[in-house]
Amino acid sequence: MTANPQSAGRVDSGFLTQLNTKYHRPALMVFLLIVLAHWAEHVVQAVQIWGLGWKPPEARGVLGLWFPWLVREEWLHYTYALVMLAGLIALRPGFTGSARAWWSASMWIQVWHHGEHLLLLIQAMSGTYLAGRAAPTSIVQLVAPRVELHLFYNAIVFLPMVIAMYLHLRPSPADREQMRCNCAGPRLAVGTA
Repeated sequence: MTANPQSAGRVDSGFLTQLNTKYHRPALMVFLLIVLAHWAEHVVQAVQIWGLGWKPPEARGVLGLWFPWLVREEWLHYTYALVMLAGLIALRPGFTGSARAWWSASMWIQVWHHGEHLLLLIQAMSGTYLAGRAAPTSIVQLVAPRVELHLFYNAIVFLPMVIAMYLHLRPSPADREQMRCNCAGPRLAVGTA
C-alpha cells in the first residue's frame, strides 16, 4: 500500500475525510444545533436573572430547572467545552480561505475557554480552589462574574463561527475552487443559463 504524498504529516482518517467532504454540510448543521441549544440555555439563564430578577443560583436555564444537578456538575460543563473544541477541530479541514480564518479564530478562542473549564473541573475534583475561593473559579472569573463571563465566552466563540459558516456557504470563486465539500452547492458552468 502506498502512502498519499499530499497527506504526509497530516492526521486524516477516512472518517475525517468524509466528515469534511461528503458530510461537511450536515455535520455543520448538527454542530450548529448543538451550539444553539447551549446558547438557548445561557439566554434563558440571562432572562431569569436580569428579566425575572432571579438570583444566579436559582437561574439554571431550561434543563437546569428540571435537573438542577446539570448546572452544578463541572464535568458536564467541561464535557460541553470539550465537545465544542472537538467539533471546531474536526470540521476545520473542510473550510478554505477567509472562512477558515474565521473558523480558526473561533477554535483558538475555544481552546482558551476549554482550558478555563479544565481548570474548573480540576478544582471541583480536587476540592482545592483558585485564590482561596469557596467554589471552583476560572482565571478570568477572578475579575468577572461566572454568568456574564460564560455569556461572553460563548459569544466570542459563536460570532466567528457564524461568520465562518456564512462565508463557507457563500464562498468567493477562489475559495470555492479550493473547497473539497459541496456546502456551497453545485458549481455552475460558465456561460449556462
